[in-house]
Formats: sequence, structure tokens, C-alpha cells
Amino acid sequence: MLTPKDEQELSEAVLGASDPLRIIGGGTRGVGPGAPNLSTRELTGVTLYEPGALTLVAKSGTPLAEINEHLASEGQMLAFEPSDFRPLLRTEGEPTIGGIVAANESGPRRLAVGACRDFLLGVRFVDGSGNVVKNGGRVMKNVTGYDLVKLLCGSHGTLGILSEVSLKVLPRPETSASLMIYGPTVDEAVGLMARAMGSPYEVTGAAYSSQDMAGHPVVFLRLEGSETQVTGRLSKLRNLLEPFVPTGENYAISELTDVDAVQQQWVSLRDLDEEAGTYRDVWRLSVKPSDAPAICAALPEPNYQLDWAGGRIWAFTEPGTDLRNIIGQFDGHATLIKSASNLPRFHPEPAPLANLSAGLRNQFDPRGILNSGLMG
Repeated sequence: MLTPKDEQELSEAVLGASDPLRIIGGGTRGVGPGAPNLSTRELTGVTLYEPGALTLVAKSGTPLAEINEHLASEGQMLAFEPSDFRPLLRTEGEPTIGGIVAANESGPRRLAVGACRDFLLGVRFVDGSGNVVKNGGRVMKNVTGYDLVKLLCGSHGTLGILSEVSLKVLPRPETSASLMIYGPTVDEAVGLMARAMGSPYEVTGAAYSSQDMAGHPVVFLRLEGSETQVTGRLSKLRNLLEPFVPTGENYAISELTDVDAVQQQWVSLRDLDEEAGTYRDVWRLSVKPSDAPAICAALPEPNYQLDWAGGRIWAFTEPGTDLRNIIGQFDGHATLIKSASNLPRFHPEPAPLANLSAGLRNQFDPRGILNSGLMG
């Protein structure tokens, strides 16, 4: 395993590579076929943190836990709340900030504030020819050249190996609360979440579980901010939605206001904790929220979870079940997150987009050695 300790060593490792490189950060998610042979885990350290400017710069192998510690000390956070899938995937190691950026990993708060890509200010990376490339900057006002920052985010190491990232951060909310609605069908749930997101009450999380720990379907709605604001908005949101909740013994509304319990609830939803002990395949379906009920009705198993008010579906299936046959009927795409089968991880791209993607990979990695075959 190659473990370069600085950017120069990383450049030399790529330049000297004669075989394909399977690149990982902390090794918590996997990179597809082939054993990893290069890790950025030794490229560590927060190199710049300016709380007043809401800016943090860190080397790509810096553990996410270290980033969170720095931010927590100043009452700040990564607003896109990246997931930790170690229990789900049964992996060890430490998630790294470079791995988070390479995957554009974004959690429930994305529907309110944006994705990881929207908070990325600048990058340094090594391309497939061993060149060190810098793009973007360390402050929010900086604009330089082509927007490679957005291109690298979500490329899963196929265009370059990140060595440093610059991120915008946000203040951590003073408190949070959840409104839970028990009993709705997926159609009713999508309607309720849409009304909540269309309200003026600043909902920062809208999720639905077809089966909670007790086997009941539940809508989860999160509010964040100052204590006085959250209390008032929670009451108004409940009053807004109650007339649209069907009556019957299977339906109920409750509130959760203990901040620690709310945080744990959304960490569990974010990390798919209820699925951590299973061996089933896990799919991430990116869809239009209005299509979510029809897609869920077509799933082979009735156990699933919605996030982003229905824009993201987590589906759990028996190994080998290819949900792309279902998603192909809709305007969306499917990504295989966890699998006991040999199905490809990423959704096939339409021919025009596939040609564009292949052209970009050829420009950044003409030898085809960076996680080759992973996304193409």
C-alpha cells in the first residue's frame, strides 16, 4: 500500500505508477473492484482555520473526527453533515475529509443548505500524469479560472487525487427539535413533507421511514435555530400539518425537543443505523420527490427510507436485485452503496454524457490509472 506523506510524494507515486491505482482515504467506503493500493491517510492536518471568516483548510487525509473537533471548539460545523457508513458497510478506519469531498457526501441538511460541493472553496490535487493542480481559493470571494472545484467533488478519485481542500463552514444551531407523524403511507408522507418544506418555518430535515424500530411508518421533520425560534416554529408547523394528517388509530403526531435525542435521531437516519446489522444490498436512488411514491410501490421489498423530502430513496433489497430496471422508467439514477453481488456501482450514463465524462477522464488521466473502471 502506497501511503505518501506529502503532496510531493503523492505526485511521485502517481508519476511512477505502472499499474492502475485504487485510491482510498480512510478505507471506510470501498472503491469498487480491485484491492486498494494507494491511501491518502498520511496527508493529515488542518492547515488553516479562520472561524471569523467561516473558512477551514485541511489536507485530504485528515480524519473527519478531527475536522469536527476543530469546528465544535468554535461552535461551528460542516453544514452538509456527511454520513458515516462504517456500521452499515462493516468497515473500519476513519472517514477522511478528502474521501467525503471525493464522494460529494451530503446528509439530510442538504435540502436546506446545499451539498458538500456547494461548500467547497478550493482544492489541490494530483492528476493522472503526476501534475500538482490548484484551483479555487481559501476565501469565499475568490474566483479563479475554470471551476475544477465542482468537477473534482463527486468524481470519486477518477480525475485526480485530492491533497488539500478548502471549505466554508457554518455556525452550529443552538438547539433543534423534531416533529414526528406516525402512520402515513408513502404518498401521504411525500405530501406532508412537501407542505413542510413549502412553509416559512425553515425545516432542515425531512425524512420518512417505511418501518421504524417498532415497525411503524414515520415522517421526521427537523427544525434548528435558537431555542425561542425553534419552539415557536415547531408549534406553528404542527398546527399547519395537523389538518392534513388522516384521522384513525394508526396516525399520531408527537414532538421531540431534547437536543441530544434529536441529534441521535438524525444521526441514525443519516447513517441508516437500522440497516447496519443486515447483509442486504443498499441502493441510493436520486429522484424527483413527486416520483417517489410510484418508485417505492415498484420496489421488490416494502422496507425503504426517504430523505430530502422524497428526493433521495434508500432501498434495501436481496443481493443481486438490480433496481436500475425500475429507476429507468423515471427521471432519476441509482447508485449501489452496499452489495454482496457483482453489479456495477454507478448508474450507466446516457451516451452524450458518457462521451463527455470519458473526454474529461482522458484529459485529467490520459493513462487511465486513477480508479479506472469505477465510474466509466
